[in-house]
Amino acid sequence: MGLLEDARNIQRKDPAARTVLEVILLYPGFHILVYHRVAHWLFEHKHFFLARWVSQRGRHKTGIEIHPGAKIGKCLFIDHGMGIVFGETAEIGDNCTIYHGVTLGGTGKDTGKRHPTLGNNVLIGAGTKVLGPVYIGDNARIGAGSVVLKNLPANCTAVGVPAEVVRINNKAVNPADDLDQQDLPDVMAQRLLDLDRRIGQLEKAAQGDIPPTAQQVAARQRKSLRT
Repeated sequence: MGLLEDARNIQRKDPAARTVLEVILLYPGFHILVYHRVAHWLFEHKHFFLARWVSQRGRHKTGIEIHPGAKIGKCLFIDHGMGIVFGETAEIGDNCTIYHGVTLGGTGKDTGKRHPTLGNNVLIGAGTKVLGPVYIGDNARIGAGSVVLKNLPANCTAVGVPAEVVRINNKAVNPADDLDQQDLPDVMAQRLLDLDRRIGQLEKAAQGDIPPTAQQVAARQRKSLRT
C-alpha cells in the first residue's frame, strides 16, 4: 500500500503524469523507491553487501543513487531524478519534493551522523547541494543551484551559495524581496552591487567629492563662530 500511495502522490504532483499506471511503469523516481525499499530492508537486517548490490542496480537503472542506509518517509516525489545522490545517514521526512541534480551529502569531515535531515513538506530545487549533518525544517523551500551548509528554520525560503534565508513564514526577510520558486533573488549579485557601491563611496570620499553631511556642516559653523 505504501508504494501505491507513493505512485499516486507522484501522479498528483506531476502534471505530465496522466495515470498511476504510467508512473509505476515509466517513472524512474518511482522505480528508485522500489529499489530502496528492498535495499533498506536488507541494510536494516545487516545484509550489507546485498543491500549495496540492490542500490547499485537501482542507480544503474535510474541514474539516482540512494545509499541503502538512508531513511525516506512517505510520499517522496523525485522529479526527473537524474544525478540525485543521498548519503548513508540522510533522512527525509514525509511529502518532500526533490528535483534532479540534488545531493544530500557529507562534508568529508564528519563521522556518525554526517548527512542532512529533512523535515516534512520540504522542496529542494534542481542542482542544490545540502552538505553535512544539517537540519532543514518543515515546509522549507530551497532555490535551484543553492549550497546549504547550515540549519534552515521551518517555513523558510533559502537561496544562494552559501544559501541564505530570504523569506520566513511567507514574509520576506528583506522587504524588497517578493519571492516565489520561479523568481528568486540573486544573493551574490546583490552582494557585488553593494560592494561596488561601497567602493564608489570610498573613492569619492578619498577624492573629497562627497558633500558634507548636516552634522559636518553644523560642526564647521560652530567652529567658525568660535573663531
